[in-house]
Amino acid sequence: MNKSHIFGYLLGLLIFVIGIPALMWLVSGRPWPYVPASAVLCVVGVLLAVVGLALSIYSIIYMRIVGKGNPFDAYNHEVAPRTQHLMTGGPYRLSRNPMLVGIYIYDVGILVWLWSALPLLVFLVEVILLTIQVRSEEKRLEKDFGQDYLDYKKRVRRYL
Repeated sequence: MNKSHIFGYLLGLLIFVIGIPALMWLVSGRPWPYVPASAVLCVVGVLLAVVGLALSIYSIIYMRIVGKGNPFDAYNHEVAPRTQHLMTGGPYRLSRNPMLVGIYIYDVGILVWLWSALPLLVFLVEVILLTIQVRSEEKRLEKDFGQDYLDYKKRVRRYL
């Protein structure tokens, strides 16, 4: 694995696994450390977060092994080497963006844990910005993979 791959993975970790949840916690006004009084919120929040991270990690590993690259383009700026093969198997047979679905599930787990309205706004802004990013990536994928991608796009939804 070269430096640009490592940079892409670290950037994703810093932004999506640490940064956005930290911002959600910050705007929630909850003390640090914070543990919900409700056992249900604890269990559901942790389960969602773990399932979401597991899906994202599985999708990244699958893309790295099968696609021989990294998915992370930041608004048309290549942050790490792009995948060399169109991903249509594994988690990509159910979603064109399983990594993001995993991050969204992870974030919902954080939202449940914090149980506060303001972090929901952070999440909504994240979804809007990432949807813009995904649309940009879709245009690139159409150029890179042509009709194969257009056919895949007809069969598999963007998120779920």
